[in-house]
Amino acid sequence: EVQLVESGGGLVQAGGSLRLSCAASGFTFDDYAIGWFRQAPGKEREGVSCISSSDGITYYADSVKGRFTISSDNAKNTVYLQMNSLKPEDTAVYYCAASLDFWAPLHAGDYWGQGTQVTVSS
Repeated sequence: EVQLVESGGGLVQAGGSLRLSCAASGFTFDDYAIGWFRQAPGKEREGVSCISSSDGITYYADSVKGRFTISSDNAKNTVYLQMNSLKPEDTAVYYCAASLDFWAPLHAGDYWGQGTQVTVSS
């Protein structure tokens, strides 16, 4: 019943933009922190960003600060990650995660989705 469905990934040139979406269902959206982590071959999992659905508090990894923006549309139970000025180093599978703990979606969470591939060409 609990589902997190990511969408919006794709292939983009360096300097371009993408907007990822995470559609949540099966739990009380406003009780959870929602975030994104990413994994690339040969690299450690990296927490990207998270947001508290109830009060809007956000966190960004230093590697994406100033380029990425996380937001929440509570009426749609959806979290977005706007990614601007993309770099080849951003290439990874991006996963959406949810947890009652604010920091947990950065590395895992109570729930997570299937992921969406983001590829940034040089």
